[in-house]
Amino acid sequence: MSVTDEELVALVDELVAEHPPSQCDAVTFLGRQFDRGLAWVHFPVGSGGLGLEPARHQVVMSRLAHYRAPSATGRNVIGYGMVAPTLVAHGTDEQRRRYLRPLFTGEEIWCQLFSEPGAGSDVATLATRAERDGDEWVVTGQKVWTTLAHESAFGLLIARTNPDVPKHRGITAFLVDMRAPGVEVRPLYQATGEAEFNECFFNDVRVPDVQRLGGVGEGWNVSITTLMNERVSIGGSVPARSSGLIGEAVKIWNDRWAHRSDAHAVAMRAELMRAWVRNEVGRLTNWRASDLRRAGTPGPEGSVAKLAFAEENQRTSELCVDLLGADGMLYGSHYPHVRPSEVAMASGDMRKVFIRMRANSIEGGTSEVMRNIIGERVLGLAGEPRSDKAVPWKDVPRS
Repeated sequence: MSVTDEELVALVDELVAEHPPSQCDAVTFLGRQFDRGLAWVHFPVGSGGLGLEPARHQVVMSRLAHYRAPSATGRNVIGYGMVAPTLVAHGTDEQRRRYLRPLFTGEEIWCQLFSEPGAGSDVATLATRAERDGDEWVVTGQKVWTTLAHESAFGLLIARTNPDVPKHRGITAFLVDMRAPGVEVRPLYQATGEAEFNECFFNDVRVPDVQRLGGVGEGWNVSITTLMNERVSIGGSVPARSSGLIGEAVKIWNDRWAHRSDAHAVAMRAELMRAWVRNEVGRLTNWRASDLRRAGTPGPEGSVAKLAFAEENQRTSELCVDLLGADGMLYGSHYPHVRPSEVAMASGDMRKVFIRMRANSIEGGTSEVMRNIIGERVLGLAGEPRSDKAVPWKDVPRS
């Protein structure tokens, strides 16, 4: 399909004219957006898209932001940025028809069930098992650090279906009903006092085979698609100039430091300018990288963006706390002190954000893992020794 940017803008204008955001509930608006192919314009026609290049989606997003339209991202961040591209790449037509629209509207929240207590950075060592029983699979095991599991209707889960082959080959992916009998979700409270993520237990949970995503034993390919999209989702956004954390840093400077000319203020101004340059370089780099992305499994640029995003977020949030001076040391003592679903950035409290940003170098793949990926796949360096690569999973020693 050939659609110009002007025609994309016109499609958004028509959507807003027929369903004004100020007079229409979010679910209805997002549903109409999906039906017009404006959910993800790079997805196939009929799956919320128009079959265009991924970079063209920014035209739609910018126009919707102009109208202050509801955002699908904030309502279902895991589903929107990670599960949906995986469904397009690996799902059946029936699975796309069933899950994509309510995922986009936020009627069905999704979570990602990959990490386990004994399989964090090395996800392929996972031990949660799924055993075939006729037209169903019986899932038993534990997942951890599962964001939004407490609010989710469905989860994308990977489980061990064949322990007799090397770890990457015996994994299968499933779309799991989080309200099914045998699913137990327990909150994990963070240093901020929130419980964004959880530990999940699966006790003989029955999953119909029609909810298997991809082929039996092909779960690693499914998980790679999800993980690469996760890294793009976390680090690859293109925000407005001087927005986000660096915008907060500039605001604090203007409120507390702009009138000063002493040596300390001059030094802090220089640090603020260095941070602004780093953030702007990252923003422009992501803008260019967005032109190279495609639907399905993105390239390694997502790992580059995620690494830069994590480390710069930590530095910039630390700068915000430094600019607050002694006030930066103050933090609420009641614990937990917010609703479990509330996230740090929504509070606007940079002290809380500073604590939350410590997780950026862990979630979505640790910074150490990102450096390995960049070294091996971008720079072509020798990989780390992997003694268990060809060993059947059942024979790999585990603690």
